[in-house]
Amino acid sequence: MRRLAPLLLAALLAAGAARADDLAEARKLLAAGEREAAMKRVDQALAKKPADQDARFLKGVILAEDGRIPEAMEVYQRLAQDYPELSEAHNNLAVLYAARGDLERARQSLELAIRTNPEYATAQENLGDVYVQLAARAYERAGKLDPSNRSATRKLGMAREVVQRPKPRAPAANP
Repeated sequence: MRRLAPLLLAALLAAGAARADDLAEARKLLAAGEREAAMKRVDQALAKKPADQDARFLKGVILAEDGRIPEAMEVYQRLAQDYPELSEAHNNLAVLYAARGDLERARQSLELAIRTNPEYATAQENLGDVYVQLAARAYERAGKLDPSNRSATRKLGMAREVVQRPKPRAPAANP
């Protein structure tokens, strides 16, 4: 029985190293624009350890970059459920919600990300962007309800200027 423990430990360490190698290679491939090859490496890592949060997160990044938004959203939703403390999953989910115009869900996800990690600057910035977009919608409605309302029109112009700047950001390929 004593010999089994060192062998088991060596096997576990080798599996961890193999997963790390798969993820490191997947990140390199993704950075080189080879999303399909990167996804294969992530899937290899997930086959070895299906609950791995880093591999799952990277899969979400690849899916989002590949335009497979519903699949990426599902990955981030499950990550957020399984690892509620993973603020990056909440942030990335919010970015996808905002991109499809669901600003209320984006706001909620960002507030969860910030509650989890109040020092998360990207989520703070993204929340500001969502609030500006919500404000623009309100000013636009106000202008339609009262076309003579110059204040709403002026504020709408300022909000649109901010909204036209770069969109909310997702973090890099690792949480």
